[in-house]
Amino acid sequence: MKQRLFADVDDLAERMDELAVEQWEHPELGLHEERASRLLRETLDAAGFEIEAGVGDMPTAFVASYGSGDGPTIGILGEYDALPGLSQAVSAEREPIEAAGPGHGCGHNLFGTAGVGAAIAVSRALERGDADGELRFYGCPAEETLVGKTFMARDGVFDDLDAAVTWHPSDHTAPQRGSSLALDSLSFTFEGESAHAAASPESGRSALDAVQLLNTGVEYMREHVPEEVRVHYNVQEGGDAPNVVPAEASVWYFVRAPTREGVERVTAWLREVADGAATMTRTTVSERYYTGCHRLVSNGAIADTFRENMAELGAVEFDSEEHELAGELQETFPEGAIEDSLSEFEPPHDEAAADAALYGEPMDAFDDGETGGGSTDVGEVSQITPTAQFRATTWALGTPGHSWQAVVANGDFGRSAVPYAAKLLAGTALDLLTDDQRLAAAREEFEGEVDGYENPLPEDADPPFELTR
Repeated sequence: MKQRLFADVDDLAERMDELAVEQWEHPELGLHEERASRLLRETLDAAGFEIEAGVGDMPTAFVASYGSGDGPTIGILGEYDALPGLSQAVSAEREPIEAAGPGHGCGHNLFGTAGVGAAIAVSRALERGDADGELRFYGCPAEETLVGKTFMARDGVFDDLDAAVTWHPSDHTAPQRGSSLALDSLSFTFEGESAHAAASPESGRSALDAVQLLNTGVEYMREHVPEEVRVHYNVQEGGDAPNVVPAEASVWYFVRAPTREGVERVTAWLREVADGAATMTRTTVSERYYTGCHRLVSNGAIADTFRENMAELGAVEFDSEEHELAGELQETFPEGAIEDSLSEFEPPHDEAAADAALYGEPMDAFDDGETGGGSTDVGEVSQITPTAQFRATTWALGTPGHSWQAVVANGDFGRSAVPYAAKLLAGTALDLLTDDQRLAAAREEFEGEVDGYENPLPEDADPPFELTR
């Protein structure tokens, strides 16, 4: 049964490669992935899936369903947004295709594509009677801004799932067992009074001064928050000319912490600092809450199922030309990048990978009990239903995340890993559909770790389309 499933993925390999290339050649920023969303929807529609588009008040979000309710409902999560400023040709040198244009530096052109291939393969297994239940593919936009799944979760699209599986491009192949940081994303806009900055500064009230005071206050706040807390900011607007007192200025903040409660405590303090900055400058302040997310709860029972399927599939394989390009890219990496990646590998993989530009051998998870420094909106799904993800080798060993080198990999040799990732997703989904004890173990573990779910969005929140114009 499993071998037939994997053969179905092989039958879809050419179509998956077309999808990956099309998205790589036309990268789109979050909430504006019109082409990518349409391509994936049309492919699933042609395979007999029922499509619900525009979920979560986002035109590029969708849910594709196949099967009936006579059994478990398993979800496969997919993403397809690109990153700003990472346009890049397939080259071992920095070579933008479009100056300051977007590029797939996180591999989401591969991410959603593998999920679609897996979903279609499982639908064929359902059609043959190899399993009973329902398979859903979730088209999730705007992961890079942590928006898509949070708004989808607010609308309840994950509520009746028995489990969810997903993956991510990487420089190694292993299940994930670690967690991530919870997050708030919000901006503050200050309104003041413009004036001639030299002739009549006393008539002005500088909104930019308020932004600077807020940022300065946060720098002092850092000493008095837990060590694991991360606060980042970026000035979005600060005025147009130095001889005009800025009447409007805004700043965008990320607040991260290991727990949702920790994030909310720091965000509440941040709001007080913003109010204080407005008082000191006699300006007014308004807030735009963009999104928030919980920490990721990685389900060990599903992670174990990933590892079993990895053992059956073997390694992600690459040809000599792909190894050669990967090696050329490694020569451009920051000092110590390759060594940092190798330091996480357990024996015998650390030695085996030392001389390899691309290392596709599956490994056991090496992040059990750890909390990474980043955030992901997969955390929202993991608070609602048992969820796990794995990493598959698509990048040269040591590739920096969100880099032009990753864009090269995702447009070239990373595509070779898509059928592997699709087989791993499909095989694990089929195991969850057909093995009641496995699914029950995942549910029992989940219920022992998660105590209810409360969406972080305010009731009147709208998706922040303006973030990625």
